[in-house]
Amino acid sequence: MPKTIIRNDERIIDNHSKLIGYLFWFFGFLGAHRFYYGKQISGTIWLFTGGLFGIGWIVDFFLIPSMDDETDIAYWDGDIQYNVAWVLLVLLGYFGFHRLYMGKIGTGILYLCTGGLLGIGVIYDFWTLNDQINEINVTRTKSHIG
Repeated sequence: MPKTIIRNDERIIDNHSKLIGYLFWFFGFLGAHRFYYGKQISGTIWLFTGGLFGIGWIVDFFLIPSMDDETDIAYWDGDIQYNVAWVLLVLLGYFGFHRLYMGKIGTGILYLCTGGLLGIGVIYDFWTLNDQINEINVTRTKSHIG
């Protein structure tokens, strides 16, 4: 369950984990930690340049706490936990388990049968997973309110 942080009288839900960010950073030359923190463009650059030839990867070690804080503010918490979905995507994305976890049964089965749509769907999900989860969480929260 995400923990609540109070910063300057502002309630912030810790919905992304620094621990998972650092685990993804370990393979940071592939950009996984940047995708996790919602930085798709730089994640793609890291992927194609080996973390900007290793220099950006080293700098990111010190930037992860601030990237984590920005992401916690940008995305809503809810029933679908970002950490679980991201771990499933990184480890089992070609099998669609992250989509099954989010309740997207049809596309989860499609990914399972097609190897994540031959990898194209997995790339799409690296770019959009935070937004997909955010949309689900916002929709569910609003349906409980009104």
